[in-house]
Amino acid sequence: MTRTASKRIETVVRVVVLTFYGLLVVLPVYWMVITSFKTNPEIVNTQHITYFPETVTLENYQSLFRMLSYSTYLKNSIIVTLVTAVVIVFLSILGGYGLARFKFRGKGGVLIFFMLTQMIPCILVIIPLYIVFSKMGLINTRMALFIYYVITNCPFCVVTMRSFFERIPYELEEAAYVDGCGRLETLWRVVLPVMFSGIVAVFVFAFIGAWNELIAGTIFLNTPDMWTIPVGLKSLIGKYSVQWGALMAGGVLALLPTAIMFMFVQRYVVEGMTAGAVKG
Repeated sequence: MTRTASKRIETVVRVVVLTFYGLLVVLPVYWMVITSFKTNPEIVNTQHITYFPETVTLENYQSLFRMLSYSTYLKNSIIVTLVTAVVIVFLSILGGYGLARFKFRGKGGVLIFFMLTQMIPCILVIIPLYIVFSKMGLINTRMALFIYYVITNCPFCVVTMRSFFERIPYELEEAAYVDGCGRLETLWRVVLPVMFSGIVAVFVFAFIGAWNELIAGTIFLNTPDMWTIPVGLKSLIGKYSVQWGALMAGGVLALLPTAIMFMFVQRYVVEGMTAGAVKG
């Protein structure tokens, strides 16, 4: 087999694999969207499955807002998610910079500990945290979710941010020190602008991790006025029935904020994640 033929086969295999993977990702989203515009009889009819709505209707979206306080859930999700993402970015910058630029005893152990935390299911820490939060009076508050999201997402974000710092030449900082800048001023004016894509990547990771989380919200939040979107949509799943139309409509609306955000920051996320993968 010639080298040209081998490359063609490799290209074909790559295209087939990527196409199959793309369908696995796109088809569930497509099915959710079209289901949200179907009538209820069409949704529950398992004898005649349709791949496009026979009758396009907004009934499911209307039912969603009638049955749920969706605007309240949206407000709670936005508050908790944005605050969490901003705080995680701030802590990751400080932690990542310290791990990348300073030498201290136990540095390797800290990195190993951070990586090990990613191998532990987050559900294992929810019950101990629930006991702690109940004694502190934080159950059914946004603060409980905020603390949980920071604890679970911060280690990975710190290690990721460390990788971004390590790929920036230290000579840039030395030049700033010669010009009279302090360490914090150098970090703010010289280093952070260079690694803007990395900051965006960490922000997006923290945002999505908090936005889509369900288990902690279900355990820590008791009343509907404190529910986030995933917890509110879960209430549509009853013991004997599921409101499929409203559930799919809520899923589409929950997907829109992250989809819109990705439209604007996609380039920075790709640059940041590929740059952060250079060093670990």
